[in-house]
Amino acid sequence: MAQYSRIEVATVMKETGMIPLFFHTDIELSKKVLKACYDGGARLMEFTARGDFAHEVFGELTKYAIKELPGMIMGVGSVTDGAAASLYMTLGANFIVTPVLREDIAIVCNRRKVLWSPGCGTLTEIARAEELGCEIVKLFPGDIYGPQFVKGIKGPQPWTSIMPTGGVSPTKENLEGWFKAGVTCVGMGSQLISKNDNGTFDLVKIEKLVKESLEIIKKLRN
Repeated sequence: MAQYSRIEVATVMKETGMIPLFFHTDIELSKKVLKACYDGGARLMEFTARGDFAHEVFGELTKYAIKELPGMIMGVGSVTDGAAASLYMTLGANFIVTPVLREDIAIVCNRRKVLWSPGCGTLTEIARAEELGCEIVKLFPGDIYGPQFVKGIKGPQPWTSIMPTGGVSPTKENLEGWFKAGVTCVGMGSQLISKNDNGTFDLVKIEKLVKESLEIIKKLRN
């Protein structure tokens, strides 16, 4: 079951402004990446469940977070149907992120009062997601739409909370564009979860980038 209510999760999303996105099949390596993000100041992690037996890795990661990383809120991304959402919620997912808007996912998440964030690409989809109880809409793929799309949405719907993923990088220029446009938070994957030239994860750099990104976001908001 979820350790945090959807209101608590939404609050942390808004307060920190950033969610790292990550997936790997190796449980021990995943723990190290998760801890690097945590040590950098991140308090949310979207485990992008895109591989075989991903639920097994997520289950172990969640147990690790509960035991070793107090305050770390674990969620799952790339969820494509209500059955998968239910599975991950039984494994402790505190939020569910989807690439598309699906009402079956909305129903199972709302039933358990778990935050869900659907991928939307039109104002009509965003409005429908909000009608179904969505707190924070995922704009995906963010690099296709860009900050100007967010600014356009916030005009007629200033109450809409938007989280772009894809096209977000840990630089002042990129983050400034998104936050000036009015996003609530951003999701960052490969641009944040850095690898060395040989393909291994650079844990020191990951921690550094997470910390720097959070500092940039905080300054932009002030």
